[in-house]
Amino acid sequence: MPSYNRREFLTAVGMAGLASTAGCITSDTEGSDKNTGTDKSSGDKSGGSGGNQLTWDAGGTGGTYYPLSGQFKDIVQLNTKYSLQVRSTGASVENVGSLASGKADFALIQNDVAYFAHKGTGIKEFEGNSVPDLRGVATLYPETIQVIAQGGSNISSITDLQGATINTGDLGSGTQVDAKQILKAVGINDYNEQNASFSQAAEQIQNGDIDAAFIVGGWPVGAIEDLATNTNITIVPIEGNARKKVLNSGSYFAEDKIPGGTYSGIQNPVPTVAVQAMIATVKQTPKQAVQDVTAAIFDNLDKVSNKQEFISVDSAQDGMSIPLHPGAKAYFGKTGTSSGNNSLN
Repeated sequence: MPSYNRREFLTAVGMAGLASTAGCITSDTEGSDKNTGTDKSSGDKSGGSGGNQLTWDAGGTGGTYYPLSGQFKDIVQLNTKYSLQVRSTGASVENVGSLASGKADFALIQNDVAYFAHKGTGIKEFEGNSVPDLRGVATLYPETIQVIAQGGSNISSITDLQGATINTGDLGSGTQVDAKQILKAVGINDYNEQNASFSQAAEQIQNGDIDAAFIVGGWPVGAIEDLATNTNITIVPIEGNARKKVLNSGSYFAEDKIPGGTYSGIQNPVPTVAVQAMIATVKQTPKQAVQDVTAAIFDNLDKVSNKQEFISVDSAQDGMSIPLHPGAKAYFGKTGTSSGNNSLN
């Protein structure tokens, strides 16, 4: 596997406030995959309640964000005074909107989406609507771009997707952002876009309703694992000149590969690209709360099973694309971890 400390970012300082991002960045495609907590309660999504009750926005239940956030919830509640409500959402872009509007205290997002949101560029929802109060807590693990198609199809390269029906991910998700940027970078401009959660995308592949689906997450992704046990699939490589074009389209992309044997029936490693998952908050979140939550997680990484091999104190600021929250800075300063050049005061 290649090294993951490869992402060099420009740090952006936003100039305008965000008044309505949470309202315009929503996802209505999760269906039964979307709920308001790890206990799958059906309460409202007001969040950001303050005090000892904290709201943490994750992603769809078929991805990596949701189960990992559930583990973080258990750790935080056992080691701090805080109660954590974990909510299933449409992931990165929607989560930024919830943070900006005060409906969430913490969220998992992609580092490229964080960069776009803070700078107010790159994604139409952020154009002229930067989120200058967005703050980083820690980067976690590579989020691998995984393009899935039915086995035996005529899709053997990312460039074969011209004219195809493609699920690019949930509306308002980082997956959709990455998928559309990758397709544009390699010259795919004629395709029928579908939008659904990872689990729904897997069903579409199985039923032959779509030609390919983009799924972004740390491997193995549960939705792909389940699909591969029941259906012959292929993982479409992003390699060669196509990969060079993708890497040139954004400094937050890095080379990656999916090891052989990760999914049933896929024996050889598959070259692709990746971004990175991170914990984000806003500057209004109290310093002590951020420090306590960060300490609870990173002092108890032995209790984390999802992506444990990638998450560490030493790498927690690699690829940090936005300013670091003072509470996170206080914790990592005590551990001797430098925030490097990717963090602002």
